[in-house]
Amino acid sequence: MRFKGFYIGRAQRVAAALLLCMFFECLWMVARQPLSPQDYRFARCGREMWEKPSPLAGYFTTCGNLNGDGTFGYRLAGLPLTVQRLTLLSIDHFRKPENRLYPGGLSGSTWESRHELSFVKYLLRLPFVCFALWLGGGLWWVARRLFGNEGGGLALALYVFCPAIIRSASSPNNEILALWGLYGLIYTAIGVAHALQGPRRKWRPRLILLTFALGMTVCAHLLAALIGLAIGFVLLSYLAERRRSHIAQILIFCSLGAVAMVFASFGFRISAFLYVFTGGSARFWFTLENIRSFIAATVVYPKLNAPLPIHGAILIAFLFAIVVYCISRPSRYFGNTVPLVIALLLMPIYTTQTVTSPLLWALPFLFTFIGGVFADVLDAARKSPQKRRLMLAATSGLVVAQAALCVGWLAVFAG
Repeated sequence: MRFKGFYIGRAQRVAAALLLCMFFECLWMVARQPLSPQDYRFARCGREMWEKPSPLAGYFTTCGNLNGDGTFGYRLAGLPLTVQRLTLLSIDHFRKPENRLYPGGLSGSTWESRHELSFVKYLLRLPFVCFALWLGGGLWWVARRLFGNEGGGLALALYVFCPAIIRSASSPNNEILALWGLYGLIYTAIGVAHALQGPRRKWRPRLILLTFALGMTVCAHLLAALIGLAIGFVLLSYLAERRRSHIAQILIFCSLGAVAMVFASFGFRISAFLYVFTGGSARFWFTLENIRSFIAATVVYPKLNAPLPIHGAILIAFLFAIVVYCISRPSRYFGNTVPLVIALLLMPIYTTQTVTSPLLWALPFLFTFIGGVFADVLDAARKSPQKRRLMLAATSGLVVAQAALCVGWLAVFAG
């Protein structure tokens, strides 16, 4: 199937099917999990940030926000609820005063109305699901351009069936948004570096996209944006070659644009905006506890009556990929090395002021690396059809095993 400027082939259909699987996984989580205190906090804080004259009313009082995470998650959680409330108030305006449901107007309504709880959690959580799906599409697009259909498909499959990703995508939080922004920021920086080798007329769209990615990442989490900016500077310096004199100007102007976006996210209130510099959200250190928790995450299946690692197939795929990367020189090239180094850099980080999970930020880069190495092995096996079939069967088995672990985890965790 071909549309103008876009071809929908087998690879696109497989990617769409995987993303549809992820949507149903997240929808299952959303439907089965009751509203939590975190849901209430994000929703009420987000509503007050949209509806109050000052975002301070929501960001510092209602949220109890002593952790210093960004405004993006709160505003995203509150926007559908505010729009829904405005729609109901607009309809209510045409009723007689004695028949109005919300006589106090917008300020007199509370989002916790008990008769609305059946669909409030969908309004609250589905925006975060959409950003997770958006990231999945971006991950597939990047991995496919770098490694071909096999690499892109494997990277997306591991992402779609990763319980840590599904859990984060199914509830309001800034982590999935920081993850979305950081991955896009780094690969947009690589795209800008390549664009600098071409004509100037192609620079502007990439630079606007880089500014947008940096600004949205800062709005989600300051530390993720600073890490992305530092890595982006290194990648630009390495790839720009004869255009390195433009790097400082590019990053300065993109940073100024990002600061303007953050200022807008605080409602252009300087007193709230200064909290970005005084809240301590970029403080971090290193630990192996996050990695241990990811490896040790298990679920007890009722029929088996035995704990199984919910990320087991992902761990096996990573171990295989790292061994191949170490012993096979053709696999140690830029496309594989960059996501591996970034993943290893992010995994041991923990934040000392904010409640965040930087290990989650590392997962898309980890899946990109795995997809790249497996694509190299499959490409090297083309001369031997038997070896290639064996490798394809092993890769498919890993995907099926991880899908089974994820579905089983869903049945137990959100059953």
